[in-house]
Amino acid sequence: MTRKEIEQKVNDFLVDEFEIEADKIQGGARLKEDLGIDSLDLVDLVVVVKKIFGFKINLEEMKDVRTLDDFYAYIERKTA
Repeated sequence: MTRKEIEQKVNDFLVDEFEIEADKIQGGARLKEDLGIDSLDLVDLVVVVKKIFGFKINLEEMKDVRTLDDFYAYIERKTA
């Protein structure tokens, strides 16, 4: 899966599942501060990523994921 495909799938589920406005979804957007993804949303995020990308998010590894670009890169590493 290419980086572009990953970005599109992530952006789609952020709009559909998390009801985040599409214009807020940019690579440099911070997950918590800009997109409003909190610890409860993270649980839902684990489920959605498992369903779409086929792996379970390791919450320990997610500690360094702050921005949407970080999240795209994390998924890209896991699906490579």
